[in-house]
Amino acid sequence: MPKINILVAGSTGYIGVQLVKLLIKHPKVKIRYLCGNNSVGKLISFYDKSLKNKNLPKIVKYNKKYLKNVDVVFTALPNGEAQEISKNLHENNTLIDLAADFRLEKKSQYLKWYKQHHRAPKEIKNSIYALPEISGKNVKNFKIISCPGCYPTSILLPLVPLFKKKLIKTNNIIIDSKSGYSGGGRGIHKKYSNKNLYESLSVYGITSHRHNSEIEQMLKKYTKQKLFFTFTPHISPMFRGILSTIYIDLNKNVSLKKLQKTLINFYKENNFIKVLKINSLLSTNDVINTNNCIMSVCASKYKNKAIILCSIDNLIKGGAGQGIQNLNLKYNFPIKMGLN
Repeated sequence: MPKINILVAGSTGYIGVQLVKLLIKHPKVKIRYLCGNNSVGKLISFYDKSLKNKNLPKIVKYNKKYLKNVDVVFTALPNGEAQEISKNLHENNTLIDLAADFRLEKKSQYLKWYKQHHRAPKEIKNSIYALPEISGKNVKNFKIISCPGCYPTSILLPLVPLFKKKLIKTNNIIIDSKSGYSGGGRGIHKKYSNKNLYESLSVYGITSHRHNSEIEQMLKKYTKQKLFFTFTPHISPMFRGILSTIYIDLNKNVSLKKLQKTLINFYKENNFIKVLKINSLLSTNDVINTNNCIMSVCASKYKNKAIILCSIDNLIKGGAGQGIQNLNLKYNFPIKMGLN
C-alpha cells in the first residue's frame, strides 16, 4: 500500500509542531505540505531543532490546489479556518481537525460559544466528534474527523464509562482542571506578559470556557437526567500536561471498587489508558511526552462521594496524538503506529 500523503495546516503552533514530530515516526505516511502564514519559506526546524535534517518540505502558504495531491489534511488553525478548507475537499480527502471547528453538532451552539457564524454548516453532518476510545472505528464513515479539546479529553475519558453504567449522580459534578501554558498557544506569552506566567497559577474562563460546550454535548448522550457540572480551568507554570480533579456524588450502593472496576473493564482492550489502584495520586510528569492517560478513583472524606483524577499530555493525548489515533482508525493501521 502506498504511503498516505499528508498536508498539515497550522504546522508551526505548539500542536502543529508536535503533530509533525509524531508524523515523521509514522511508517505509513508522507508529509507533502507544511502550511503556515507568517512562516512561509522557513524550515519547521526553526520552531523545533529536533526536526532538523528530517527531509521535510519548507513551509508554504495554504492553497486549495494542494488538496488534489494529498489524502489527509490535518488542521491546527484558529477557529473557523478549517471550515473554509472543508468546503473544497476532494472525494478522496479526509480532514482531521485539531481545533474546534466541527466539535459542536449545532451551528447555533457554535455561534453561542465561539462568537462567530459557522462558515460550513452543510459540512457538520459529514463530521464526527471523535474521542478514539469512545467513537472507535466509526470514524471510517466520516469525511471530517473532529478531535476533542484537551480539557474535555481528560474529563470525558473517566466520566463517560461511569455515565454509561449510571453509577454517579449527574446534577452536581465539579471539575477542576490545570493545564500547562502550551494549551494557550504561542500567543499566551504575550497575553500573560504581566502575570508572571512561568511562576504563577492563573484561573480563567469560569463558566465561559468554550470546552464547557463539548463536555455537555457528549455527557448528555449518556444520561436522561438533568446535567449540572461546574468546570474551572487553570493555567499552570509548566509547559505541558493536564491534571483534572473531578468531584462526584455516587448513586446508591456504588463503591469505589465498583467505579474502579467499571473503568478497568471499559478500557481493558485499550493501549493508552491505565487505571491505577484506588487512592493512587497522579502527576503530569507520569504522562508528558506520551499519548497515555492515567486515572484513579479516590475516596472523599464524605460518604457517597468520590474524587476522580485524570492526567494527560495536552499536546499529545489532548491534541496531536489523538489525531494520529483517529488517522490509524480511519485507515486500519495499528492503533499505536506513530505513537510508540
